Amino acid sequence: MLVILVVLGAAVLHATWNAMAHGAPDRVAGLALFELAAGVIGLVAVLVMGLPPAGTWGYIIASALLHVAYLGGLLASYQLGQFSQMYPLARGTSPWVVAVVSIIVLHQTLAALELAGVLLVSAGLIALVFIGRPGRSQVPALFAAIGTGLMIASYTVVDGVAVHKMPVATYMGWVFMLQGFAIPLAVLAWRGPRTFDLPRPAVLSGLAGGVVSMAAYGLVLWAQTRGTLAAIAALRETSIIFGAIIGALFFHERFGPKRAAAAAVVVAGIILITTG
Repeated sequence: MLVILVVLGAAVLHATWNAMAHGAPDRVAGLALFELAAGVIGLVAVLVMGLPPAGTWGYIIASALLHVAYLGGLLASYQLGQFSQMYPLARGTSPWVVAVVSIIVLHQTLAALELAGVLLVSAGLIALVFIGRPGRSQVPALFAAIGTGLMIASYTVVDGVAVHKMPVATYMGWVFMLQGFAIPLAVLAWRGPRTFDLPRPAVLSGLAGGVVSMAAYGLVLWAQTRGTLAAIAALRETSIIFGAIIGALFFHERFGPKRAAAAAVVVAGIILITTG
């Protein structure tokens, strides 16, 4: 139960920082500030924890690269589509991919109820997108969101293996330090220093978003050391329920009874996972 509560708390934090990223007046600069804050925290963790164990650098580098690709896809999705549609599709693609990989590649086992719950969570999250009947103009946004979901699944699998080979704080520190400094530097090279010429509230919001993002990620990594990878991945993606609520309340995006029903399917999946 503690693991479940931790992952659900991470889901709330994850939806929050994604909403902050979507609502930033300059999303590119906002995302760079997110990563800068995370990079500084990662640097502190690295100074405290030291080098990772021998033979684990591949996991750290792979996760950092996958996170960079994920953030690029996320930015493209938010530039092209609505938050309440792109966020569910990106997050809903991940759980079933993780379930398949964890069973076939990692040889983890899922109880029948857990597997049914993972499938229900994925189906409910993806339904949240297509209830909106996206038109042809949104096809690029949909592809960006699906690609983002595949990156989420990829780093989730890498992380799920890596946290059993080294302390969570060590792994998290190195991954965040690498990606956290790489992205702001890339943005500076692309758009120049005027990119960060933002109002003080926007800068503070961006830096705060990075702290929230890192807290959400750290909670999930901890949970992955104590639970089944596919079940944790599915539970984490319940953040889309909170994301849909945020989209309706703060971005004035329609929620409606059909999306509420899809959210109920997600809740049913959570119940199956927790009872399995």
